[in-house]
Order: sequence, then structure tokens, then C-alpha cells
Amino acid sequence: MTIDSAPSAADDVAARRAARSAPGRPAHVDEEVRGQVVHVAGRLDVHTVPDVRAALHAAVDRGTGDLVVHVDEIVVADATGLGVFVGAHRRAQRTGRRLVLRDVPPPALRLLRVTRLHRVLLLDEATGPAAATDAERQVLRRARAEAILRPRESAQNRRDSTSSMPRKAS
Repeated sequence: MTIDSAPSAADDVAARRAARSAPGRPAHVDEEVRGQVVHVAGRLDVHTVPDVRAALHAAVDRGTGDLVVHVDEIVVADATGLGVFVGAHRRAQRTGRRLVLRDVPPPALRLLRVTRLHRVLLLDEATGPAAATDAERQVLRRARAEAILRPRESAQNRRDSTSSMPRKAS
């Protein structure tokens, strides 16, 4: 499965169940490299997001270049969990930086797909669990482009049509 594929209803249900059944370990942020690399872990919900937001914003303000956020141990419990990353992404853009999410767990990746935030936030696909290779992405793009550009032939427009009606002007 690629990152651009549409999520199924089963994926959405699985992501919600994982968020509800996850242990209640509070979220915490560890800054591994000052202003450059941050590790976020724990359950992101309305109660834990303020601290995570403050730590991410401080990391954005302190550094330069890409801010890599390792999120392999997060559980997104509600919309505020996604919102903290969108807010940090916007703050990083205002300062001329990029926020890069690395090692996104499958339930969180499903939520990003369902909400279409995988198109807004920068995901480090090289290490993501559902990452496609560059060659696979190129093949998919080429197939989509060919499907769009390929003319659709109806029986009425083909020369071998046995209809007595005149052909439509193209």
C-alpha cells in the first residue's frame, strides 16, 4: 500500500480502536539534538497536547533547517493529537524550516490518510512502515497519467460499430 492510496473504512475503524485501547501513558517530548531532532512518545489527546505543543514550538524556535520528529511511539487519541503536528508544521514554515515526521506508526498513518494530512505534513517515507520506493511511486504516477490521458472509446465512436446512426463529431 502506498501513502497516496485511499484509506478503507476498515483502516479508519482499526485506527480508532487502537487509539481507544492504547495504554494511558502520557505524552512526553525528548529533544535528542537541540532544535534539530525530537522524539515524541505516548498518548496524544486533549489533556497531553498543550505540553507537547509547547515543546515542539520551543524546538522549532531554537534550531535551523529541518526539525525531525520521531513519532514511532505515539498514539493519536483525538483530533488535537493531529492538530499539534499541523500547528508545529505551520510554525516551522513561518520560520523557514520544515517539520519532518519520521517512523509514523500504522494507526497514526491511517489517520493522516483519512484526514488527508499526509498531503500537508512531510513524512519521512524512507523509514515509514507503508513507504513505497521511488520506482514504485514513479510507476504509480505514470499509470495514473496514462489512465487520465487515454481516450475513452465508446461503441458509437469506433469505426467497426454496426450502428446506423452517424458518428459523433469529436
